[in-house]
Amino acid sequence: MSEPSCSLNEEHTSKSRKDKMVKKDWEYFGNWLHCICIVTFDLELGQAIEIHIYLLQAIYPKHIKLTEQERSNVCYLAFPDSNSGCMGDTQYHVKIRQNGKTTQYTQALKEYNRKCPIFLQADKDYYWGYVYFRQVKDKTLPRGYFQKSIVMITKLPFINLFNELCALIAPEFFEVGDTVMDTVIQQVDQWPPPLPGQIIHLPIMGVLFQTYIPNQNYKAPIPNIPAMNHVPNNQVRRLFLTSAYESDMFRSLASVVSHVHLLWELVLLSEPIVVMASSPTICSEMVQALTTMIIPLKYCADHRPYFTIHDSEFKEYTTDAPAPPAVILGVTNPFFAKTLQHWPHIIKITDGISTGNQKYRIKKSENLKVLDSKPGVYTQYKPFLQKDKAILKKLLRGIQTKRPGEVQTALLKRHLCELTESFMIPLERYIASLMPLQKNISPFKATPIPQLFNPDDFLATLSSAGPQLTIGIKGDWVGLYRRFFRSPNFAGWFHTRYTELTQKLQAIQLEALSRADLKTWVQGKQEVEIVDMILRIRQKLDKSYDDDVPIGHAVQEMLRERINDITCTLPDDLKVILNQES
Repeated sequence: MSEPSCSLNEEHTSKSRKDKMVKKDWEYFGNWLHCICIVTFDLELGQAIEIHIYLLQAIYPKHIKLTEQERSNVCYLAFPDSNSGCMGDTQYHVKIRQNGKTTQYTQALKEYNRKCPIFLQADKDYYWGYVYFRQVKDKTLPRGYFQKSIVMITKLPFINLFNELCALIAPEFFEVGDTVMDTVIQQVDQWPPPLPGQIIHLPIMGVLFQTYIPNQNYKAPIPNIPAMNHVPNNQVRRLFLTSAYESDMFRSLASVVSHVHLLWELVLLSEPIVVMASSPTICSEMVQALTTMIIPLKYCADHRPYFTIHDSEFKEYTTDAPAPPAVILGVTNPFFAKTLQHWPHIIKITDGISTGNQKYRIKKSENLKVLDSKPGVYTQYKPFLQKDKAILKKLLRGIQTKRPGEVQTALLKRHLCELTESFMIPLERYIASLMPLQKNISPFKATPIPQLFNPDDFLATLSSAGPQLTIGIKGDWVGLYRRFFRSPNFAGWFHTRYTELTQKLQAIQLEALSRADLKTWVQGKQEVEIVDMILRIRQKLDKSYDDDVPIGHAVQEMLRERINDITCTLPDDLKVILNQES
């Protein structure tokens, strides 16, 4: 066989072109997934990403690189921390801190983040991981067990969708092997972008997934599914998911439903909570249910649906500091019962998760040192608000009458959403009042900024426009707000709203500037003033691009016309210099 005649430079150039082509080819895949990892148990290394032929790691697509710390976290999270009782198949989800370079979002993901509800936005600092773990006896293997996981890693918090995808793909992969994964990534690379406000059609492995991604109007009804004329034959099975992201909230919270208002306050205030369960499925679902209790408010503190003793942030979260960090942890390892016994709020769940058909007795203890085997909510926290007995009575009655779980979930979600909205509406109303009057926004002055948030001024509005007028729950609302002001949830909400106000002011001023009569303004002005105005308009335009200020194409064109209006009054030498700088 003759040796290849390609030179090193040619080979390098060819490889570079190929790499660029590969990355471009997988752009649609990147809209939905970062990668898929296969994790196995190695006798020498322990949990490790599987090694295939040519010593390639089983990470799909092949060009994706994870940092050493990311790989380590993926491997340890891919197996239950204490897997002796996890025979068969186990599904759960995790959060993984991004350790390497910040992921460059595809254009479709940027558009998704702009249009989706804030609580569904992709997080630049974290990945979501959706795990399907299989453990079965196999006498042909050295340890007598087959142990392997597939982990779908993505920026999207679509728990319902990705759990269903894992349940479809993993069993086939375990039976057939690598060719399944090659087919999967190629089919995902053909999917349409995750566009909020629409029914999305996602064909994969003979199944057509249909699901809805909400836009910022998260309460909008789900549109009708259009006729699927492009489906080639009736052999394609359709699976419609009414929500891409919602899990069964009531199933997770049924055992602690009598404490749902206390838990809502703890989550709202970003209090440290640890969920102890026997399996990663149960604890990850419970953590997810807790963080979604305050929708439409985004939960801005950290949360780990499943956390292990091997996590790179184990020391950070298990410190003996008097005040634990603002995080919700889901754990299964008994070691945490001792390590985290000083945490102020502990939820201990039994082996069997309630389906809504069984009523659980919940133990509430004030002595956190006596964390025994009984399930319960262990806390010394005294709620600011009274319980809504009407909704609790309705939910408990539903358990007795075996009301369908989806109906129970709908009732609970609606109540919690109304409670959160009633709490946030006075804040939304107050922050809107911090906007300067539009008539005071001059195109020729610096862009104004919103007024400062004054807690006392806000609290003074509650007597006439507080949440007690809409929700009917009595209690110390003022005390709850004061505590909320010190939480990451308030900081996250305020930062988002303040940024939006600032962008709105920038947009209003740019629109005013685009309509300004600069031909009249320029009369009698010095050259230095005219040049300064040109540079200021350019700077404002550039800043609007960088800050994603919502101004239309027409306004941008009009601003360029205003620049031309005053540029033509300058000497030719200055025009040349300005053109060179543009």
